[in-house]
Amino acid sequence: MATTTRRKPTSIKKKAPAKRAAVKPASAPAATAKAPVAPAAKAPVTAVAGPPVLRKKELIERVVARSGIKKKDAKPTIEAMLAVLGEALASGEELNLQPLGKVMVKRVKEQPNAKVMVCRIRQRKADVPSTVVNIGAKT
Repeated sequence: MATTTRRKPTSIKKKAPAKRAAVKPASAPAATAKAPVAPAAKAPVTAVAGPPVLRKKELIERVVARSGIKKKDAKPTIEAMLAVLGEALASGEELNLQPLGKVMVKRVKEQPNAKVMVCRIRQRKADVPSTVVNIGAKT
């Protein structure tokens, strides 16, 4: 049986100080003892992503999957609905579309290439009963 020797990962040790220097805060002292970092001790690098975005294409696919109608029938309807909603918000109308909720435009800021609208959306909680129950009543 042949024995093998383990090689030290020299390329990782050479790159590690450059990455730490880029992340190091400016207020840290310049002359600090650098301890070698084992490759297993490094945290995995993950991309920072924002919240998930629902685009028109995915919206159409979800509507087709939920309703069972054909995509060629759903697409023009959804596009017309989005145009109507956009025009209503642009004119300052409140939308009351359950279960989406009540959409109110709070502030509008005109920019050279866009109109920025700050909106509030109020959704009902699905688990709240709509009838009042008298707990202490005798029956």
